[in-house]
Amino acid sequence: MNPKGFKFSKEHEWLYLVSGDTAKIGVSDYAQDHLGDIVFLDLPVPGSIVKQFGKIGEIESVKAVSDLYSPVSGEVLEMNQAAIDNPQLINHDPYGDGWLVKLKLSKPEEINALMDSEQYDRFVSQLD
Repeated sequence: MNPKGFKFSKEHEWLYLVSGDTAKIGVSDYAQDHLGDIVFLDLPVPGSIVKQFGKIGEIESVKAVSDLYSPVSGEVLEMNQAAIDNPQLINHDPYGDGWLVKLKLSKPEEINALMDSEQYDRFVSQLD
């Protein structure tokens, strides 16, 4: 079960609104579980402009390298230096300390294109 109040993309990224137009973004528990031990992150620097569902970086595990996609458009305000320094934070706490970036949303209405936690639970249950 994924946490309530989070929104999810089909690419397995999550979004959580911290305040009106500021959100944290990360990868879902499903994604980190399927990736295995995460060893490296490549994230956009603050000031970068990202587009909804556009590539924003890469996540590397002992199994594979996967692209990261932004669930919404906006400007990167902060990247999680703790996760860059210790990528296994994502494996241990994907919805907490393992967040990836904070964004200032440029189109808050794009959140409507994302799944809530119940919809995402149903989506991933069909993948296995």
